[in-house]
Amino acid sequence: MQRTYVCDIEKKAEVNILVKGWVHKIHDLGQISFVHLRDKTGIVQLILDKETSKDLKLEMAIEVCGKTVLNEKAPGGIEVLPDDIKVVGKTFYETLPIEVNAYKQKASLEKQLDNRCLSLKAPKTRAIFKVQEEIANAFRNFLTAQRFSEVRTPKIISSSTEGGSEMFTVDYFGRRAFLTQSPQFYKQMMVGAGFERVFEIGFAYRAELHNTWRHLNEYVSLDVEMGFIEDENELMDLEEALINHIYDHLRKTCARELEIFKVELPEKVEIPRMPLPEAQEILLDKFNLRSPVGNISAEGEVVLSDYIKKTYGSDFVFLTHYPVSKRPMYAMPDPENPELTKSFDLIFKGLEITTGGQRINDYEMLKENIKKFKLNPDDFAFYLDNFKYGMPPHGGFAIGLERITLKILNLDNIREATLITRDMKRLEP
Repeated sequence: MQRTYVCDIEKKAEVNILVKGWVHKIHDLGQISFVHLRDKTGIVQLILDKETSKDLKLEMAIEVCGKTVLNEKAPGGIEVLPDDIKVVGKTFYETLPIEVNAYKQKASLEKQLDNRCLSLKAPKTRAIFKVQEEIANAFRNFLTAQRFSEVRTPKIISSSTEGGSEMFTVDYFGRRAFLTQSPQFYKQMMVGAGFERVFEIGFAYRAELHNTWRHLNEYVSLDVEMGFIEDENELMDLEEALINHIYDHLRKTCARELEIFKVELPEKVEIPRMPLPEAQEILLDKFNLRSPVGNISAEGEVVLSDYIKKTYGSDFVFLTHYPVSKRPMYAMPDPENPELTKSFDLIFKGLEITTGGQRINDYEMLKENIKKFKLNPDDFAFYLDNFKYGMPPHGGFAIGLERITLKILNLDNIREATLITRDMKRLEP
């Protein structure tokens, strides 16, 4: 008999089905027991006699053949009366280190991360990653429909892409190499190689000495690069349309998961755009909050987001016109004010989730800019030489997958939105 997933069980009586999953809960009522079977799509209730249920333990993996029974009080309004139960995965514990079937998780986040493959079994935790999975699917589907090509670029590189010292070093057969902070150089190279429009979903690494609710040292980056653009506004238009598509997709595919987190997504997202100096001025004049040079603080992101929500009714705001000194050497200067760049950040509910902008596409200009940043063009020859062969005007952006998941579901800590966490203190599991 072919397996039926819980979400596909028809609400009809007397249907023979085969379900597979884990023992989620056991309600012992004396002569009978109600056992909840959990698979990746949901929970169904089994009706067992005392003899059949006595050897079952929580988290055993089982296969059940049986008939459906209608019961409005059961999960999903349906039960299964088993004809045969087979244990296919035994358990070997005395006490579960954390509860899987509790409505509210009592274990600390650190304990959940220590027992990650167990904590991921909890339906509410699984819901986070169903939403995250569909964010990535929506990202891929939207861009594919816009004639973008998916690429996969190296994660071990010879040079820094963003600059600075926040790089993990790797011994590469006796040579010093790095784990990539982003696929920036390679996605630009793919634009020039004729792909024109590319995207990538892949890991990025930052050796940042931060251990906060918003920082990870390994994260998933949703990267976009587009050739033949007019300016950075075209990129912001694209990202706004992408956000709307993600929301539409989540409403269709994750209604149950959004309901678990009591999240209601707006029907249409319109994102205001504000130059960074204006944002800094608002923070100073209205909230007496000083900003660091060329940026706003983490506190400023939260305060500004509250102001934008009250003023514009938006959870998002694009901050534009960051100074040259605070952007990488490939950022395109603004011809009207060469001290500023044609770049932007996207702030979502008080957290930066995107950095992007137009890039320098002229070989000589890029070479000189590398020198201005006190870097040696020869160290970037593998990247720079591609600009000799007709690199079109281009730009792009990157979205942190864990960060956008965190904010869509209103979670408290980015580690909750990370399948297996890598931060300053965690190298296992």
